Amino acid sequence: MNASASRRDDLATVVLSQKVRKDREADYRHWQDRMTTLARGFDGFSGTEVYPPGESAEGEWVVVFRFGRIDQLTAWLDSPERGRMLEEGRPLFEGPLTQEVLVDEPPAQAAVTAVISHRVTPGREPRFVHWHAKLQKVQEKSPGYMGDELFRPVPGVQENWVSVVRFDTQEHLETWLASAARRKLLAEGRDAYASFDVRQIASAFGGWFRFGRDTGAADIPSNWKQAMSVVLGLYPTVMVLNLTVGKVLQAADVPGYLALFISNVLSVSILTWVVMPLINRALEFWLVPGPAAPGRTHVLGTLVVASAYVALLALFGWTVGRS
Repeated sequence: MNASASRRDDLATVVLSQKVRKDREADYRHWQDRMTTLARGFDGFSGTEVYPPGESAEGEWVVVFRFGRIDQLTAWLDSPERGRMLEEGRPLFEGPLTQEVLVDEPPAQAAVTAVISHRVTPGREPRFVHWHAKLQKVQEKSPGYMGDELFRPVPGVQENWVSVVRFDTQEHLETWLASAARRKLLAEGRDAYASFDVRQIASAFGGWFRFGRDTGAADIPSNWKQAMSVVLGLYPTVMVLNLTVGKVLQAADVPGYLALFISNVLSVSILTWVVMPLINRALEFWLVPGPAAPGRTHVLGTLVVASAYVALLALFGWTVGRS
């Protein structure tokens, strides 16, 4: 889908990438909360999403701001208030802030997204569109590919062409980005664009973790915390199903492949709509600690989850031993 700048009633999104100094991450979170509070005061603001660095992002945070229209987004981007906030936050960052503006509603956040910005050579736009269509046909065959949207420039606001590419896992995305097929296509397209830049937004279990703060931001926990939380929810869910539904299916002589499918459907459904929301509420202090949270919060939360593992193992060990 191509986004047109002439559709004034479309949603407008800006994707901001910034490399935060490692010793200033707590200060950055506080600063980002204040920036979101500022954005909420502008007409058309509809939400913010904050993505901590992925494993290969080298400290780069990605923040997405959404507004109802491009003129409302521009009013906030160009506001003196935001300018003062950017100046205040300058010591928190290594290198300049990068931003990409998208007009039209981008796809829902998948497991991993790459935002690829191209500076197209003037007069070569038709050639670039043809080249991108060829690239898209090739990447569709790459494992884990989930979609690609091309966003046209927004005159006076965003001069680059932006492609939003989605894959199911970080590994699949990085495999495609480093592939020989993509390198060959990039070489073929050099006559259409002067330069390009890639930004990744990664979250291994994004659909199960979304926290809306009072500021309106949506924080995504670190991948290792997500993994620990999923295990905490998945293990008791699977064990309870095995001890209940599993025995019923076995007694009914349901074929193993069908019983496994039924169990998977039940476990994922229960995990998504029942268990994970409860875990998120209980562990929010640890999954997305506020900017003022002490460093021991990470240790305390990890000990809580580890203790829960031990308790669950003991409980189900006792339960299975009695059955």
